[in-house]
Amino acid sequence: MRADDMILVSVDDHVVEPPGLFDGRMPAKYADRAPRVRRKRSGVDVWTFEGQDIANLAINAVAGRPREEYGIDPTSFEQIRPGCYDVHERIKDMNAAGILGSMCFPSFPGFAGRLFASVDDKDFALATLQAYNDWHIEDWCGAYPGRFMPLALPALWSAEETAKEVYRVAEKGCFAMTFPENPAVLGYPSLHTDYWDPFWQACSDTGTVPCMHIGSSSQLVVTSDDAPVEVMITLQPLNLVQCATDLVWSGIFLRFPQLKVALSEGGIGWIPYFLERIDRTYDRHRAWTGQDLKGKLPSELFREHVITCFIDDPVGVKLRDQVGLDMITWECDYPHSDTAWPDAAEALEAELAGLSDEEIDKITHLNAMRLFSYDPFSVRPREHCTVGALKAEAGDHDVSIKPSGQTMSQGAVTAAAVQAKATA
Repeated sequence: MRADDMILVSVDDHVVEPPGLFDGRMPAKYADRAPRVRRKRSGVDVWTFEGQDIANLAINAVAGRPREEYGIDPTSFEQIRPGCYDVHERIKDMNAAGILGSMCFPSFPGFAGRLFASVDDKDFALATLQAYNDWHIEDWCGAYPGRFMPLALPALWSAEETAKEVYRVAEKGCFAMTFPENPAVLGYPSLHTDYWDPFWQACSDTGTVPCMHIGSSSQLVVTSDDAPVEVMITLQPLNLVQCATDLVWSGIFLRFPQLKVALSEGGIGWIPYFLERIDRTYDRHRAWTGQDLKGKLPSELFREHVITCFIDDPVGVKLRDQVGLDMITWECDYPHSDTAWPDAAEALEAELAGLSDEEIDKITHLNAMRLFSYDPFSVRPREHCTVGALKAEAGDHDVSIKPSGQTMSQGAVTAAAVQAKATA
């Protein structure tokens, strides 16, 4: 299959929230407390919330820049592509790259909304969270029906409130919700308790997929404070290896046999070894640990319940049958530095060379459509959804890589410094 004939649906991109997001969406009694963007004297744009400045307004939103300008910056709207925060420009960027559908994770609230959960006034926190979710569903995704898969934030401070939010947003057509890959790190009950059962039940009832993104628990694997940032970047998938291990042994999938969970930006090349390891662990140790998976192998539970996601993973693609072909999905990761945008289709064509058309269709869009209750073909004809058709629709929209002319962070950066800024 040629790149132009593929249909691309990305299950992991990011939105940089625009100023004015909360305007007109907060209850009147909370309007003055709504998060807002302000520009500091240094020229840095920050979100302000409950008296604090949020430093990660557009962290790593570097799409469109040469690689020598990658880093933890930018720090202002002028330093990023308008497609990061303007939905109309985002559609142009998607069309120019041939990308039909996108799921967009948040930026300043944290990947799983931990910023809003940190507020003591939970009524206000819920109002802010729901305003965000409504904006995301109605304004961002609703602006272009069939082009986005809505993704809601959870009310992390309460499993019951989170469950209610699952039901509420499902009524609006949203069937995915972010969730931390390790809630215990944030001070909440772990995946090994039954505390979150109302949430899992709500997801099972509605077909909602909890999406556990690397870094959503605010912690990445860092070996030492002075380790270079390459150490952290290399080890990022281990967050989701840990998460997958928790999920398999937690009993969640036994209690909720309809539940599907996505490991967002986790890659897939590690999975065959992981599946061998958990099966061996079960075989060798269940006699004394008392673990009982009710006639299932751990690898069977994983393949039945865990949606896997990759950006660029040649080894995982080669081992696709061992990973579980029907659960593999593709990510673009726009506008972060791992993205292949605007050449994602061409990069994916090379990576999927040798696969059958049926396998390519599953990985590029059919699995995502099935697993996330997403039906773009109900909005636009399939022949208008291909890479070639979308690129033709984009016309002469400029996606050339250009130096920004802005001074970015340069030189050696430690992993601890990057994590501190990312979780500020």
